Formats: sequence, structure tokens, C-alpha cells
Amino acid sequence: MSVAGNELFELSRGVLDVASKKVSLIEDITRRTKMLAMNALIEAARAGDAGRGFAVVANEVSEISTQVNSITRELRSEIVARVDHLTTTGSAMVREMHGKRLADLSLNMIEIIDRNLYERSCDVRWWATDSAVVDCAADPTVENRRHASQRLGVILESYTVYLDLWVADLDGNVIATGRPDRYRGAIGARVGDEPWFRQALATRNGGEFTVGDVTRNARLDDRVVATYATAIRRGGETDGEAIGVLGIFFDWEPQAAAVVEGVRLEEGERARSRCLLLDARHRVIASSDGRGLLTETVPLRRGGGTMGHYLEANGRTIGYALTPGYETYKGLGWYGVIVQDAEKGGHLG
Repeated sequence: MSVAGNELFELSRGVLDVASKKVSLIEDITRRTKMLAMNALIEAARAGDAGRGFAVVANEVSEISTQVNSITRELRSEIVARVDHLTTTGSAMVREMHGKRLADLSLNMIEIIDRNLYERSCDVRWWATDSAVVDCAADPTVENRRHASQRLGVILESYTVYLDLWVADLDGNVIATGRPDRYRGAIGARVGDEPWFRQALATRNGGEFTVGDVTRNARLDDRVVATYATAIRRGGETDGEAIGVLGIFFDWEPQAAAVVEGVRLEEGERARSRCLLLDARHRVIASSDGRGLLTETVPLRRGGGTMGHYLEANGRTIGYALTPGYETYKGLGWYGVIVQDAEKGGHLG
């Protein structure tokens, strides 16, 4: 529950409490007035003819007391109904605002990822034109492979978000890597059947690239990676013929964890919230609680919208947003999602 939501419900309860106390006071006064009128009637009856005028007044006071009592009963009923309506309407408004906020935070998550991965798409296209990489693919001599490996190693020293960079020939054989001493199983590996390799080789020009699913790579110590690839082209020219493939392996887990764990939730929300990144198949590719990575699927009730929120029967609120893409990066159909349990003792459920 937001601070504004708590204030709204506290105000509603306060109005009902004050109104109930004031109505009770009025009812008490009318009871006492009616009792006085009854006593006056009794005394007027004892006085006989001399008390007739006073009896008329006493009857009028009694009638007025009856009317006031009826009005106060109606007032109490109307106040309770109005406050109930205020509470119900306020609760719906708070839920709507809260759901929109979760959707906005979800959009912020996926936008951060999009901007990050846009840079990865730029990196792979740029590095595929590096002269050492192009020479290695064009003429994979021992000297050219060594030079390419050294060059890729220099790049990795400056770009700490990558695990490794690979150059593969047209047959899908890895002929140079940036960290041959760390990942010894990479050199000589055959990647010809990997989707990222085949799709990269099929790109039409140097402006295109491909992205593989977030997955574990056995040759990189089974680390979770996002793989970006493009064709290496003769002479490094945009329209040159494909002579090999450059694959770059983004160190996914720590980068994604920083995003889902850094969502700006309010005090008290974090313990009952789960921030997620889902791929196009709704598979968990990052989670703030560290659970379900690549093994869990989270269905979404989208209703055709690119972002939104809804309330589940158990009181859980789901906010989501579809990737909007960034610059020339069109996005991969991924989602930012926040799953938040109802506050114990709160009104959101």
C-alpha cells in the first residue's frame, strides 16, 4: 500500500468515526429531551386545567425529538453508505495507481536492458570490421589467428561485460578467441549448428546482426550468456562477401541481476515483490530473488496491450511491459514484469 493509499483509508475511517460519535451525541440528546417531555406531560396532567398549555408544548417537544431521532438514524445510515462508497472507490483508485506504477517500473527495467543490448549490437558490428578479425577470417594462418586473439583480448580488457569473443570460419570452426587460456575448450570448437552462427552467416550486410536466446554455454564454464553475432566480411566492407562469423558472449547474469535488483520499490515492498525479465516465450531470464533462471515460465494476461497490470484472485498484483526497443535495436519480444503479493493487513487484496 502506498503512503497516499494509507492516508485515504485513514481519512475515511476518521470521517466515519467522527460522524458516528456526533450522531451518537445527537441521539443521546434527543433521548434526554424526549424523557423531559414525558415528565413534563406527567406534571401537566397533575396540574389539570392549569397545565394544559404546558402539555401542548411538551407534546410538541416530544414530536420534535421523535423527528430528530428519525433524522439521525437516516444520517447514520447515509454516512455509513457514503463512507463505504468512498472506501470502495478509493480502494479501486489506489489499486489502479499502484498497478500503473508497477507497469511503469517494469517498463523502466526492460528499457534499461534494451539500451544495454543496443550497445552489444553496435559492438559486434563494429568489431567484425577490425582488421585483425578480418585478416584472421580471410587467411587463418597461425600468425593471423594469434594476432586476432591478441586483439580480442585487448577488447575484453576494456569491455568487462563480456566473457569471450570468438572468430569462426565458414565451416563453423572457432579459429580465434579473446581468452584462450581461460576457456581452453573454445578453440577448435565446432559451432556450425548453432543458431547464432547460421543466422549471422545469413545476414545480408554489415549492418545486420543476430541474437541468440539467453542460455548456458558449456564451453564458457556453463555460464549464462546472451550471444550476439554477425558475419565478418571481406575487407571489412559493409557489402563484402561473408568470410566468417564473429560471436560475442555477453555475461548475462550479473548485468541482468543489477537491473532487476535495482528497481526502486517503496519501503516494505521489496520483501513481497519479485522483479523479472522474461523472454519472448515468457521464460524467466532474470529474477530479483534468483529463482527460476531459464527453468520457469510465467504466463501473463496481457489482453493485447504492450504494458499493463492486473489483480489475481489471491490478491497478487502483476505489472508488465513489453520491450519497446531502442534506436536501431528492435527488441526481442522480452518483458519486464513485477509480481507483488498483497500487503498483509492492507487493502490492495
